[in-house]
Amino acid sequence: MQSMYYIGLDVHKKTISFCVKDVSGQIHTEGAFPATRFDLDRWMKTLPQPWTAAMEATLFTGWIYDHLKPHAAALKVAHPLMLRAIAAAKKKNNRIDAKKIADCLRCDFLPECYMASTEIREQRRTLRYRNLLVRQAVQLKNKIVVLLMEAGVSYNKQKLHKVGYFRELLATNPDIDEGLRSLLRMCRETVVRLGKTETALVRSLQRHPLLVQRVERLMTIPAVGPITALTWALEVGGVRRFSSIKKAVSYCGLCGAEKSSADVAKRTPISKQRNKHLQAALVEAAKLAPRRSPDLALLYDKEKQKGNANRATLAVARKLVAYLLAVDRGERDFVVAGSEDWAAA
Repeated sequence: MQSMYYIGLDVHKKTISFCVKDVSGQIHTEGAFPATRFDLDRWMKTLPQPWTAAMEATLFTGWIYDHLKPHAAALKVAHPLMLRAIAAAKKKNNRIDAKKIADCLRCDFLPECYMASTEIREQRRTLRYRNLLVRQAVQLKNKIVVLLMEAGVSYNKQKLHKVGYFRELLATNPDIDEGLRSLLRMCRETVVRLGKTETALVRSLQRHPLLVQRVERLMTIPAVGPITALTWALEVGGVRRFSSIKKAVSYCGLCGAEKSSADVAKRTPISKQRNKHLQAALVEAAKLAPRRSPDLALLYDKEKQKGNANRATLAVARKLVAYLLAVDRGERDFVVAGSEDWAAA
């Protein structure tokens, strides 16, 4: 039986540092090479067989993971924050980092993180690009308001971004000179173009064979629309990764961190260790949820009496996570508890 070789990869934008160790911890080889597919292929030809590798999760990890996976006995991605706590050292450089990752992998101390499938990551990239377009459209709408305010132009705030009113404002308002008119028209055209692109991206995601049935099921939950459903499906990936609702709530950033020592326990505000895309979508959905569901409205009112509106919104968001997790796991439409028994009776 051949012994396994363990490889630690320290991935950067231009270079990849590596360290190959055998099962006893002896260094077989180490070095660095350019971070390109050609150099990766050339480097893999020099490796002893069989081998398993690990790398830290970074912006560049995805394509390297996909390129190496068919050739490795096993390939793992490490959680950056947890890896930093385990492999903390006074001296730190790329070569040492590669060694530490190899040792963590060899000793089974590597804090592995979830790696979504290639298809999910590709669709997630599209959704995040759509979110970028929405932010840019909002910035341009705000810029239109700023330009009008700078020139002292009076306008109707509620109707400003409607096509007919905006066209009439440019044509009839004497306070808008030719230079300002061209800037406003340019901003408006860009907003319209961004809106059409955003709509096309959302439609393409909803029609994707991997997502269409899953998104339709998730949208049966009150206050969960296409964007919230797509965000959940693509940011979570495989729902089986969460063994409990608490872990899903923690991943979504809807709870605080805990710092306990001896008999003292402290709860911090909302943790920054979270999926920010999923957190933002769930909080926005939770603000609308009380209007769509009597049960969520009762929960909102109950929590608001204990604290404030923000506390109540977070409680509703956590309940939405429980709903999403249940529907996704069961692979069936959302049904309010007890309604099935009532219908049968």
